[in-house]
Amino acid sequence: MAILTTRNLGKRYGERVGIEQVDLTVESGTVFGFLGPNGAGKTTAIRLLLGFLRPTVGEARIFELDCWSRSHEIKRDTGYLPGDLRLYPWFNVKKALPILSAAHGRDLRTAGMALAERFGLDPVTPVRKMSRGMRQKVGIVLALAHDPRLIVLDEPTSGLDPLVRLSLAELLRERVKTGATVFFSSHTLSEVESLCDRVAIVRRGRIVADESLHSLRARARRRVELRFEDEAAAATVEPPPFLDLLERDGDRWLAELDGEAGELRRWLADRPVRDFTVGPPDLETIFHAYYRRDGAA
Repeated sequence: MAILTTRNLGKRYGERVGIEQVDLTVESGTVFGFLGPNGAGKTTAIRLLLGFLRPTVGEARIFELDCWSRSHEIKRDTGYLPGDLRLYPWFNVKKALPILSAAHGRDLRTAGMALAERFGLDPVTPVRKMSRGMRQKVGIVLALAHDPRLIVLDEPTSGLDPLVRLSLAELLRERVKTGATVFFSSHTLSEVESLCDRVAIVRRGRIVADESLHSLRARARRRVELRFEDEAAAATVEPPPFLDLLERDGDRWLAELDGEAGELRRWLADRPVRDFTVGPPDLETIFHAYYRRDGAA
């Protein structure tokens, strides 16, 4: 079941385009990656989804409710971590949780304290004495303490050290297993690749790709290294159409595979090759290809 949908969603600021013609469908119980460089339109899209901005055209729906007219209902069961998180200097976890509890109409202090302990937060340290990473962890606690059905995270790992990033990823996977859905916005491919089931790539306010990670990996090229029996043997072989030769050095070839590994193995069976390696799918190349079209993002 789709928990989030948009149709022809667009937002303009005068002549400037925020986003346009955005069509998305996010299925319940998945981690959906929203990938693109800074300034591509990710945050504008999120603000439209959460009812902070009114669309110029099109519509967005969460829980089958209109994101503009019913945003107050949507927010009850949505956890949100903004990319530009700002907290009162006097805030700390202990003071914030009663406020959060009042907003949601139920006691969230126990759940919030458990999350604070999990992320190593001192509940009485004020925000003014916190590092950027510690403030980000406070934002994560406030976004997740009420166990929302939909979790919207805008660049959530900004300022977090690698171990905390792993802890956050583990927590998000746990929440998804219990039925939550995660909308994860990032400009870092490695984060999206390790966590998400599906990814949409946004460029200049438009969706330029929307597919599963499995599908992206199937299209991604792989780096291949071949070692022939000797330099003379290597000189007699011509590369097949599915191998783009990058470097030729004596008995060694370095190439990119544009196709299936099985096709390569069949070709190698009749060639004087003593060893070969095939690297993992290069999703980074696919990602950057979308931004080389017509210049920068």
